[in-house]
Amino acid sequence: MTTETHASTRKPQALTQQTERRMAIGAVAGPVLFTLAWFVLGFLSPGFTLFGTQIAPYSPVSAGISGLGLGPTAPFMNAAFVLNGLLLAVGVVGTFRSIREMSSVARWTCTVLLGLAALGSIMDGIFTLESFFPHFMGFALAIGAPVLSFLVTGLLLRRIPRWRRFANRLLLGSPLTLALLILYFATFSPTAAGAKTGVAGLTERILIIEVLAWFVAMGWLAYRRQKP
Repeated sequence: MTTETHASTRKPQALTQQTERRMAIGAVAGPVLFTLAWFVLGFLSPGFTLFGTQIAPYSPVSAGISGLGLGPTAPFMNAAFVLNGLLLAVGVVGTFRSIREMSSVARWTCTVLLGLAALGSIMDGIFTLESFFPHFMGFALAIGAPVLSFLVTGLLLRRIPRWRRFANRLLLGSPLTLALLILYFATFSPTAAGAKTGVAGLTERILIIEVLAWFVAMGWLAYRRQKP
């Protein structure tokens, strides 16, 4: 009877771990699909109209990724923003549910803070660049919030031996994200004409890739460290 009870207890636990493992991979799938979307659509876009100004041809060096959310590529790019956010949210939840060494407060703190990036991506898919204020707020959540969330998450994960090496690197990700964010705003012009010249599109892509890379690494580690 004791053996049967123990076996019946292990079965739902194994199922829960498998579910969490699959959820964690969302933090990998979302950024990969999002990056593929803007990379491919950048070649396909003939340009877009922003505040009555025609910006053509589309240049990934001068024009930001959000420009792909306007014009013929809009349905695909905006869907990629939303899908990325949803997958990131699932991935973050799965990742921190799988780290049982964390306290409930620490787990929820990391989940909520990192979830702000997912919320920002969804907002940017719903509100295009022409809805400037909510779109900018989405950008601030998606890219600005990780400056704080990487710091807090790194400090909390350092307490767990098997996550310590990643946590130490994530702590470096916070100032790196801040430096790249400052670089982006130094090259960014909030006008339609600004999307035709300069290198803001390039600095934005570097910043976004850097931020999403941390989510990919986190989700992949959680996936690998959970026994199937």
